[in-house]
Amino acid sequence: MNGDALFRVTRTLRERLEQVTGPGKVFVGPLDDPHAAGASLILFLYRILPNRDLRNHEHRVPSDLPPPPLVIFRNALPLDLYYLVTVGNTADEQEEILLQTLGAAMQLLQLEPELSGMGVGYETMHVSLEPLTTEETSRIWALFPTANYRTSVAYLASPVWLDPKLPEAEGPPVVKDSLDVGAGIGLDKV
Repeated sequence: MNGDALFRVTRTLRERLEQVTGPGKVFVGPLDDPHAAGASLILFLYRILPNRDLRNHEHRVPSDLPPPPLVIFRNALPLDLYYLVTVGNTADEQEEILLQTLGAAMQLLQLEPELSGMGVGYETMHVSLEPLTTEETSRIWALFPTANYRTSVAYLASPVWLDPKLPEAEGPPVVKDSLDVGAGIGLDKV
């Protein structure tokens, strides 16, 4: 994907969560943002790390042109995106209903863990529950001293590729297939 990969993955994940909450009920942003009021769930991208397993691999993407040759991006950056999904703080919904919404969202992400399609450039990334210790959760919530703690779970979306703007240019096609052995090294005199 291009430089908009973070935006596209976040938007697609929000749309997936809105299958449970309904349109406009998932806020994307910091937990203490005043615009989060009225949201059933809050989606916050709290950490971005390079994917260690794919870091030195090239990114191979099927081309749009038939027959489907591969477009190879060398020097692409594979990322792991860590999201916090938090119960909202709405005045019209009770805590029990918000917990049901969070449970339904978790169930949906477990049943449909792949993000793919046009929204993410026809690439596929896997979304999985990421366990957080109490200490890790406390560190995240310490970023928002004015927000009251709400029930939260973390998810990992991986791999998310940041590709160079253009793929590497291909070399010229092979025109002649031959192997000359011994020419020029004195083997013809033996």
